[in-house]
Amino acid sequence: MRFTTVSSCWRKLVVLVVAIACGLGAASPASANHIRASLIAEKPAAPGGAVTLALLMQPEPGWHGYWLNPGDAGYGLALDWTLPAGAKTGTPQFPVPQTLLIAGLMNHVYEHDYAVLVPLTLPADAAPGTVLPLHVKARWLACTREVCVPEQADLAGSVAVGGGTIAADARFTGWRTALPAPIDRKGAFALTPQALRLAIPFPAASRIEAPHLFVATENIVSYAAPQRFWRKGDTLIVELARAPGVATPPPPIVSGVLAIGGAAGGLAIDAQPGVVPTDGTPLDTTAARATPLGLLAVIGAALLGGLILNVMPCVFPILSLKALALARSNAGEAAARREGLAYAAGVICACLALGGTLLALRGAGAQVGWAFQLQEPGVVAVLLLLAVAITANFMGVFEVPGLSFERGGHTTGGAFATGLLAAFVATPCTGPFMAAAIGAALVLPLWAALATFAALGLGIALPFVALGFVPALRRLLPRPGAWMERFRRAMAVPMGLTALALAWLAWRLGGQAFAGLAILSAVALVLVLFAVGRAQRAAGSSPRWVLPAAALIVVAAAAGVPLAAVAPPAEGPGLLDAQAFSELALTRARAGGKPVFVYFTADWCLSCKVNESVAIEREGTRDAFRKAGVTVLRGDWTRRDEAITRFLTAQGAAGVPLYLWYPKGGDEPRQLPQVLGPDTLAALARAG
Repeated sequence: MRFTTVSSCWRKLVVLVVAIACGLGAASPASANHIRASLIAEKPAAPGGAVTLALLMQPEPGWHGYWLNPGDAGYGLALDWTLPAGAKTGTPQFPVPQTLLIAGLMNHVYEHDYAVLVPLTLPADAAPGTVLPLHVKARWLACTREVCVPEQADLAGSVAVGGGTIAADARFTGWRTALPAPIDRKGAFALTPQALRLAIPFPAASRIEAPHLFVATENIVSYAAPQRFWRKGDTLIVELARAPGVATPPPPIVSGVLAIGGAAGGLAIDAQPGVVPTDGTPLDTTAARATPLGLLAVIGAALLGGLILNVMPCVFPILSLKALALARSNAGEAAARREGLAYAAGVICACLALGGTLLALRGAGAQVGWAFQLQEPGVVAVLLLLAVAITANFMGVFEVPGLSFERGGHTTGGAFATGLLAAFVATPCTGPFMAAAIGAALVLPLWAALATFAALGLGIALPFVALGFVPALRRLLPRPGAWMERFRRAMAVPMGLTALALAWLAWRLGGQAFAGLAILSAVALVLVLFAVGRAQRAAGSSPRWVLPAAALIVVAAAAGVPLAAVAPPAEGPGLLDAQAFSELALTRARAGGKPVFVYFTADWCLSCKVNESVAIEREGTRDAFRKAGVTVLRGDWTRRDEAITRFLTAQGAAGVPLYLWYPKGGDEPRQLPQVLGPDTLAALARAG
């Protein structure tokens, strides 16, 4: 049992002892624990391999447990392990705690179910196929606001050795999400007789709600005293009152958890002695506020980012044909404006729906970012079918009214549907301005975030809206003629390449079996559309069985999602011989004193692939990196990865690409532009 030793220690110790005594008097020795504890292993592990264990703590309503530093009173979780020879456990990882102020005492607690994660390394000589027993004696303090009871349990668990057929426990994903996100660099702290001041790396674009710093280092601060916060660029400055009557020398490092509210939860921080700025903008800790100027900049960036998306190969053909269909229709001014507004409404609705879903998932604790749907094999299969259908339409196999030169190409319903389509197929792309705007949106208040997503949609729709409202722009378009049909068939080429890219992505996400089923579904869809086209040319309308047949094909493709549970095909290290990104790998690389280049990519990210071709996977970059001794780390976000998502969030990024350059000597990282030039990285390597 470890009691905290903090300011006014005698008073707190008396309070705690009295509370425990009352609890012992109120409960019989045979009473069941008020916090139920369970020991759970995530999955099997190979001999010498690592696996994560969870101490699942489930308090009864009205009861709470404690963080590793319980605050002014209480004690945390104590574990006494009995393990097989050669096995060893690592440091327990606690989720972000809550504050609980009772009678002037600040406690760091959990008033809900929580899991403490413990890494376990198996013996190197463990025999595959066996099951290793695990035992731990756990002791903790369970409290209400009136009474505390010391509790304990002898917990037993096991872990299978070898792969086997046992699936990983899905609950660990949520438990990891509750952990504080790591920050890749240390902060600084300065200790005075009156206060502890810290400078914590924190992106200027990121939102912070009702912050609170839980200090793990004991005997240094007054937990119940008000905390003061300032912001200065990419630094958050925190001032905490010193614990009165406790004179201790400065520790070598101050660690803790910065709770920032919202979906982000908290950040794990480490600070070493250093310089802490004395100026900055005071932070209103009662609510997160978006300044008008900052919000205007974010919305402007989203608007520009959406505008740039129109030149992407999956959007440009749709925009081009929609514009030519409008020009050929010779619609009057009122009709052209209606169609422009309907197209814009479709695009903006799609962006709001995607953005709202993203915000809802993050609010529920999911670690997701922009284009999150492309990390789901089922969504990729549907997008593949959609791209195949658009390609078939461009080739003249069948007609879609909203994109047709001949069949109702100027209806508001068709324009709205085309707008939905254009926005949905644009989501794999992230270009200049857009990523910063979306990253900021994820940490803004809800209304401001939705305004940002709406601005993104407006940017995508703006060229067509301009055509609808400015007759002079329509007159600049080439005169209608037979060339338009040839142009439409030419636009089938980029859409066909998009379909091929999605088929490749299906293979990367789900493996050969899943990709094969998706491609067979696409072939079946082409046959159906061919029959539809024949009916349209013969009868002038689509047969009634089109929608049921298309729905059946989509369901068949989505039915193959369980096949995607297999591990994706491995990808080689490339020219730069990049290592897989992890927090540990980054820490080790930076400790080497050489420059480090970290890049985050995904197979569905067009901007990422262009940058890799133009700037990263180049012989000139490779030679410059070798000469400078640059370590390269690659974070693959093709499939959902909780660790990468948390790291991106800590950097203020909502998605990929993200490029970080760490100069030699342990300096702070530099975030590079999202569009890299051919010599960008080589020049950085030469400069060190």
